[in-house]
Amino acid sequence: MNHTQIMQKVFEFAREGEGFTAPNPMVGTIIIKDDSIIGKGAHRKYGEKHAEINAIENAVESVAGSTLYTNLEPCCHSTPGKNTPPCTNRIIQEKISRVVISTIDPNPHVNGNGIRTLREAGIEVITDVLTEEAVRLNEVYFKFVQSNQPFVHLKIAQSIDGRIATHNYDSQWITDESARTQVYKMRHKYSAVLIGLNTLKKDNPRLTVRLAQGKQPYRIILDERLESELTSNVFRDAHTDKTIVFTTPDYDQNKREKLTHRGISINIVQSNGNGLVNLDEVLSQAARSGISSILVEGGGMVFTQFIAHKLFDKISVYISPIIIGAGIESIGELNISSVSEALNLENVDFENVNHQIVVTGYRDISATFGKMAGYL
Repeated sequence: MNHTQIMQKVFEFAREGEGFTAPNPMVGTIIIKDDSIIGKGAHRKYGEKHAEINAIENAVESVAGSTLYTNLEPCCHSTPGKNTPPCTNRIIQEKISRVVISTIDPNPHVNGNGIRTLREAGIEVITDVLTEEAVRLNEVYFKFVQSNQPFVHLKIAQSIDGRIATHNYDSQWITDESARTQVYKMRHKYSAVLIGLNTLKKDNPRLTVRLAQGKQPYRIILDERLESELTSNVFRDAHTDKTIVFTTPDYDQNKREKLTHRGISINIVQSNGNGLVNLDEVLSQAARSGISSILVEGGGMVFTQFIAHKLFDKISVYISPIIIGAGIESIGELNISSVSEALNLENVDFENVNHQIVVTGYRDISATFGKMAGYL
């Protein structure tokens, strides 16, 4: 196998940690000796051993003189709050001869220092193998570690004429079961799922993963005055400890006490001048809480605010082959007066999910990926 083929297998191992490693990246490692795989591993959960260490400790023979493949530059620091020792130390100690890497780690504590440490120890280092795939794999990590802001992904399910509900707010179901199952998997990948008050009232969603091995995300509710119904599923199921409500100073004190009593976190932010919660503050507070990624699921007013204020990184629109006519639009007024002012998505992909077409793109590759944007 060549470098590319082996790195593709490394990505497969890395994905074993999907949904569980945040705010750390997903990393896989394969160790090759005499053209055979002698060790493999993944970083499976935040706080646990890194992929390189797992691969070394799982090796069926001595790794001395071997080649280690990993999709991200090995860590080389022991800063406060870090749960594991530097991987570079162990690689050097085990006398591994060569390390093949997809990308550098833009974490300021690494950022090329891991590569330099290995080379100074006499280890050959090869970089830039399948870099684009590696950056896409860890898009959440690359955004969060460079900007200290969550990666924001808008997910819209709409009719072919751009409606997310009928005129009387019926939206179940615009997309079919295959598309909804895909969304459950998306929720597992993200730290949090976010909706607005109208979606909570009209749909009463659970915002859960519903997969046997899935991780339940935090559930963020935007509710300017705490007008949510206490009977809402997100306030009375088994995951209330993962429900976060963002409100403004104009909130209902009595409602706050009742929600807090149920273990629900109430965060107060300023309004944006239109009576809505200030999304910049929401994202900053979420980041300080360790939330590195947010899947935004509606509704139309929420989508419009994220787009108007350029606070999203990625958007996926599930287009169902139905026509609703007059109804609730997916995106509202953006004050665009000419087509030349329209937002052009970058790196756009198209996917068929049963009878739906999914259009996915990025708002601004440079803003999202920083120094890693050059790989895309």
